[in-house]
Amino acid sequence: MRLAGGVARRPNRRGVMPDETSVRRLHSMELFAEVAKARSFSRAAIVLGLPKSTLSRRVAELERSVGLSLLNRSTRKVELTGAGEVYLERCLRIVEEAQVAHEELQALTAKPSGLLRVNMPATFATDVMAEIFLGFSRRHPEVAFHLNLASLEHADRVAEPSDLTIKIGDMPDSTRIARCLGYLNVHLYASEDYLAAHGAPAHPSELAAHDCIGFRADANGAVTRWPLARGHEQVNVMPGGRFSVNEAGMARRLAMLGAGIAALGGDQTELERSGGLARVLPDWSLGPFPVHVVTESRLLPARARAFVDYLMMRLAKGWPGPAFTR
Repeated sequence: MRLAGGVARRPNRRGVMPDETSVRRLHSMELFAEVAKARSFSRAAIVLGLPKSTLSRRVAELERSVGLSLLNRSTRKVELTGAGEVYLERCLRIVEEAQVAHEELQALTAKPSGLLRVNMPATFATDVMAEIFLGFSRRHPEVAFHLNLASLEHADRVAEPSDLTIKIGDMPDSTRIARCLGYLNVHLYASEDYLAAHGAPAHPSELAAHDCIGFRADANGAVTRWPLARGHEQVNVMPGGRFSVNEAGMARRLAMLGAGIAALGGDQTELERSGGLARVLPDWSLGPFPVHVVTESRLLPARARAFVDYLMMRLAKGWPGPAFTR
C-alpha cells in the first residue's frame, strides 16, 4: 500500500476529519523518504511510479513548508542535509506506521500481495535463496519480487528501497531490526590443478607461501583476515596473493580456474563435483558467520511478514544443508 495511490479520509478517534493539508503533508513525507533512501530522484520516481518532475516539486514544497533544506542536490547524487537526516528518521516511523496500519486492516481479508523488495549478497542469493523465493512465490501468487543483488560488502546497505535485507556477518549497533536465521560455514578450497602445481598446505602457517584469493572488507581495499579454527586452536591469517575481490562468486570462479586458494561457503559435495575444487586444510574452518534478516522496523507489510515466516519454517526443516546451520 502506498499513500501515493490516494488515502480515503475517515474521522479520527475524536470524530474529526483530517484536512487535505494534513493528508498531502503525509504523502509528501512518504515521497521525501523514498528519495532519501534511494539517494536519487530518478530511482525513487521509478519505485513510486511518479514523474521525476512531480516528485521534485512535491519535495521542494515540503521543504518550503518546514522552512529548511532537507536535501543537497547535484547532477550526480542527492545527499541529506543535517536537518534532512533528523527529519528522515521521524518520517520513516510515521509513514511506516501509516502504511502498515492500513495494510494490517486489509490483511484481515486479503492475502499477501504487492512487490516484495529484498537486498542480499549475490552469491548467497543464487546458492541458497533462489529455491526459497520460488517456493514462496508458488504459495503466494499475488506477490511479485524485486531482488537487488549486491556484493557481500554492500548488501546490508540501502542500495535501493527494500522491505528487508539479508546480511552475512556480525551486526553492529543499529536502529534496524535484525533476526538471526542461522550460520554460514566457510572452508578453504582450491582446484586440483593448483594443488598439483603448488602442493597442499598442512597448516595455516603455510598459507603465506600460497596464492590466496582475499576478500576486501571495505571500500578502502583492506583485505579481511581469515579466522581459521580447529577445535580450540585458532589462527588469524592474512591471505596474500594477486587477487582480492568483494563478491564470493568471483572468488569461487577464480579458484576453479586455478588462481589460488579461496574461502567459500556452500555445499562441499557440490563444490567438489561441479566446481572441480578440493578442500584445503580440511580440519580447519572459518566462522561460522551469522546470517541475519534485517528490517528498518518491526512494522512490516503483510508480504514481508509472510516471507519471514516462510523462511523460518523452511529453516526449521533443516534447509539448506550442511553449509548452513541453526
